Amino acid sequence: MAAFARRARLEPSAEPNVIPFIDVLLVLLIIFMVTAPKPTTDLRVDLPRAQMGAPPLVEPTVVSVRDGPGGYRIMIGAEETSLDALGASTLAHVLAANANLTPGAAHAEARIFVRADLDVAYQHVVSVVDELQHARFEKVAIVAQSADAGPSAGRASL
Repeated sequence: MAAFARRARLEPSAEPNVIPFIDVLLVLLIIFMVTAPKPTTDLRVDLPRAQMGAPPLVEPTVVSVRDGPGGYRIMIGAEETSLDALGASTLAHVLAANANLTPGAAHAEARIFVRADLDVAYQHVVSVVDELQHARFEKVAIVAQSADAGPSAGRASL
């Protein structure tokens, strides 16, 4: 009778085993999560516009930020200017170098390069760039020089 009781306990169960089904679903979920395309971010890229004629050759204007005895000095070419008069001085320098430009075209087409000494605080360089952008110049860039070159190496490559 003991053998019969043991067989009664080992009879097959009529309930479905869902554990392998859940394992397969989790594996499929992980596969779909890994292979799903990631959301992309938008990046604004200013592409050059096609023009019918040759683009006007506008010489770049270099604005230098140098270390001075009372802080920093701003130079456009060989002329020193203040931060308040930087926009007007830069526009006058661009118009003097390119006589065929109007002030509106100078703001849109003039390339302004900001170059700074290594001893000048970064905040001052950002202030100069910010002031040039507030003066409506659209093409303002910072010119970098290798730290290994030092001040005796001459001008930074433009």
